[in-house]
Amino acid sequence: MASTLRKITMAVLAPAMAIGATVGLASAPASAAVWSSCDQWANTSLNGYTLYNNIWGSGAGSQCIWANSGTNWGVNANHPNTGGIKSYPNSKKVINKSITSLGSLSSSYNVSVPSSGAYNTSYDIWDTGYKYEIMLWVNKTGAVGPLGTSQGNVTLGGHTWTVYKGTNGSNQVFSFVRTSNSTSGTVNVLPILKWIKDTKGWFGNETIGDVQFGFEITSSSGGLNFTANNLTVSSS
Repeated sequence: MASTLRKITMAVLAPAMAIGATVGLASAPASAAVWSSCDQWANTSLNGYTLYNNIWGSGAGSQCIWANSGTNWGVNANHPNTGGIKSYPNSKKVINKSITSLGSLSSSYNVSVPSSGAYNTSYDIWDTGYKYEIMLWVNKTGAVGPLGTSQGNVTLGGHTWTVYKGTNGSNQVFSFVRTSNSTSGTVNVLPILKWIKDTKGWFGNETIGDVQFGFEITSSSGGLNFTANNLTVSSS
């Protein structure tokens, strides 16, 4: 988690960059997808979502992304069994509304994830100035953990989380780690943002820019599949 800024910096820069060199030789699914790529910074936009392969960490192996739509996509990743986050393949929905102007912000997810490796499945929510990062971990496997110190448990948005508060040196990070793993469900995000703003006072009426959802992968030796069977983000 200490390199979170690197992740978001590359995610922001990726659309403006020339596509990088292919990283390794992982393969997309056998069935034809609407889009697929093994390029490090591969990205595309599909039905209101932007997809990123986003292999940003040091010591990464190979990873290929495929998509049938912005809400149905996945990766095959073969990252070595070493420490440190290697990638955060994700789909992003742009919100660009202040917390008080939002009437609703929610998301439904359904994923298929491996039983081995080290990773978390998470939302990564950013304000437009990238001063604050709100992570919502819906499942985790292996030797992974959030940045910061525990602030206790809270039930919000339809789930019970252990909350962590910390900084990576460039921005504040608030991580909500679900107390039990889940591969499908709905998260009501707005009450979480209001709890941070109103109950804890950790930030003010920030404008929410990106809602990202993906797989933060530390290791996946031998090649593992991560699939977002269905992921939708809605706001009003």
